[in-house]
Amino acid sequence: MNQGDVIKGDTHANWLTLYRAPALGPLQQRALLDIFKSPAQILSAGTSVLEQHGLKAQTLKYLKQPDWEAVEADIKWLNQPRHHLVTYFDKTYPPLLKEIPDSPIVLFIVGDPEVLQSVQLGIVGSRNPSPGGKQIARAFAEQLAQLGITITSGMALGIDYCSHLGALDAKGRTIAILGNGLDIIYPARHKALAERIIDNGALVSEFPPGTPPLAENFPRRNRIISGLTAGILVVEAAQRSGSLITARYAMEQGREVFAIPGSIHNPLARGCHALIKQGAKLVETVQDILDESGVLMHAIAGLPNECKSPEDNINSLDEEYKLLLDNIAYEPVSVDKLIERTGLTADTVSSMLLILEIRGMVSSYPGGLYSRIS
Repeated sequence: MNQGDVIKGDTHANWLTLYRAPALGPLQQRALLDIFKSPAQILSAGTSVLEQHGLKAQTLKYLKQPDWEAVEADIKWLNQPRHHLVTYFDKTYPPLLKEIPDSPIVLFIVGDPEVLQSVQLGIVGSRNPSPGGKQIARAFAEQLAQLGITITSGMALGIDYCSHLGALDAKGRTIAILGNGLDIIYPARHKALAERIIDNGALVSEFPPGTPPLAENFPRRNRIISGLTAGILVVEAAQRSGSLITARYAMEQGREVFAIPGSIHNPLARGCHALIKQGAKLVETVQDILDESGVLMHAIAGLPNECKSPEDNINSLDEEYKLLLDNIAYEPVSVDKLIERTGLTADTVSSMLLILEIRGMVSSYPGGLYSRIS
């Protein structure tokens, strides 16, 4: 492969050549595209012309002598089944992502690139969540996916993992944004999950194949999670965590930010409480999210409790949930009484009540009382 062949031939090779230029970040790449209108025109421009736009010496040298071996490796990867490259000028490039100032000029995708056009909510949180946090993330993702909303997360351990699973439980769509090349599944234990996501959505990365999961990649990854979505839901986060970086990006990008509150004694609730103090929407139910987000409301045909009939909701529960629900009257009943009636532990009952409340099947009252809705 030589420069003349690239400029005249493979359009993807033009984009990949520009994308791989050293010392040239997304802001400068987009600025050059605004001026020259295409990667081919940038690659054809003379050194003296490019110098006028503040490019560094190493960038100028590369643009005249690109790393053809790396570009050819990218092309070889793209030639595999279900592998795609979406460029900044493609119709399939996500319109919301285009709104952020440092959106990447290319996205590598395994799966269905059309899913990037769907209305998405990001769900992020701790890599070491509590059992209750895992259940909450999975339940919220399931309910939202049932409404046709795509769940976007980072395929990390913990809340990310549970969020993807919740969407898959609902036979919905989900997108995983990775902080490495898509020829690497990270963490490796999520290989089976990655395959399910590919079949029901997409794996997405701005990093070319061969890029390892370096720590500095993940903040960049987080801005894409927020940039793709109508809003971000944070489920359990310490005060210093990657989830809060994603939430901060969302606020800067003008996206909605939602946070699940928790016990003041739970260190994993402190990040969420900090977000709420900064203006994030306190969320207890899926309806709280829909009430706040016009984008999500317009994307769905009905409200959460209209998605399934009460009978369908009940039939989808496992036996312990059915046992608990059978012992909740339409008049308020205490948690202690439910523990006595069901023989379940206090922790189990409390966690299950929270999930039933998220699903719109029970309602809570002051004093730790609950009543059945459906």
